[in-house]
Amino acid sequence: MPTSVVPSRRLLLLQRAFVVAAIAAGGLVILRSDVVELIRPASAGERMQSQGFQIASRETQGRLDQVMAAASASELAKSARQGRASGPKPQTTLEPLPDAGSMMPAVRTARIPQGSTGSAVEQARATSERPAPGGGIGAFRTECDFSHMSFDDPIVYPGQPGRSHLHAFFGNTGANASSTASSIANSGNSTCRGGTLNRSAYWVPAMIDTRDGSPVKPQTANFYYKTGYGGVVPSSVQSMPAGLRMIAGDAKNAAPGGKYERMPFGYSCTDGSGNSRSIPNCSVGAELWQTVNFPQCWDGVNLDSPDHKSHMAYPTGGGCPASHPVPLPEITFNIVYMITEANSASHWRLASDNYSTTFPGGYSGHGDWFNGWREEAMDAFVRGCDQAALDCHSHLLGDGRAIH
Repeated sequence: MPTSVVPSRRLLLLQRAFVVAAIAAGGLVILRSDVVELIRPASAGERMQSQGFQIASRETQGRLDQVMAAASASELAKSARQGRASGPKPQTTLEPLPDAGSMMPAVRTARIPQGSTGSAVEQARATSERPAPGGGIGAFRTECDFSHMSFDDPIVYPGQPGRSHLHAFFGNTGANASSTASSIANSGNSTCRGGTLNRSAYWVPAMIDTRDGSPVKPQTANFYYKTGYGGVVPSSVQSMPAGLRMIAGDAKNAAPGGKYERMPFGYSCTDGSGNSRSIPNCSVGAELWQTVNFPQCWDGVNLDSPDHKSHMAYPTGGGCPASHPVPLPEITFNIVYMITEANSASHWRLASDNYSTTFPGGYSGHGDWFNGWREEAMDAFVRGCDQAALDCHSHLLGDGRAIH
């Protein structure tokens, strides 16, 4: 069975007719945007899956009680008779239907937040401000607004819209399942400082409030391009090649001790709660930071690899390994969420968390990066910030320009 469907009008009507029969048989009904899901007695599970319905896991049923209340059997039956769709208008992105037994959190697509439209122009100006001494560390940073959410992954599932778990995107506003190295570099607005000087696409699994399936809107994101760690000499780093893409972390990880190098993902609270491998319950007014650290050693040949990781490696402590001899700036994602309600984060899980809710959310933390920098802008900060071991803060390119 495909993991993503865009139902036809006829299929939706057939689904709704089937819902009425399901209620009569003692089943439960859940509305998700304009796609109907059913939870039926276990003996009917295989029949339901063959007809294209998601079978929710036992762990998710309790969380979906509020969603079930969104519609009644009479409303569904009326819609089926009149040939009209009920509930919210269809969304442009539909929740994929995972295999039976999936424990990923349910997502209410009608509550996917709107993001920034970004800038369509380059945004840099001359400045007299100069970078600060970096203490042996070269650092360039940029801030990006949240762009959009979708069930796409241009790296893992290229050309397969709706195939992935829900992602939150930053940077290139046009990033989707059809994105290529050329489209990322040459089209789309940018939600990052510098505008279209940086059309790179950055994405992470969306944060989901499991109380009602609502995706949580990130407040902002900070992306670091730094060097001087792991034995890498700042003056040795090179600019990222055009078309480079990579993944850090593991979407299938379901334990706090999953395989990783240099702790590629983690979480922290600005209230001083410390670092954690799972989503912490930060206090009201604090920021929750979701962090992903990427490898910085490139094999010098491949812009991607079958697992989207093997062409890259982490430093060994003595610099880059012989198998991946080309040092690049180390990219770090810092996705920021504001805590506005007490204990709200205790109900949050990543859209990719496919394991029992008896364990805390966040173990499947990961991130994807697709290079879309204007070459001259990247060369400027690599040369003037990273190689020079200077701190360019979050706005200096190191060549007498500031991005905004």
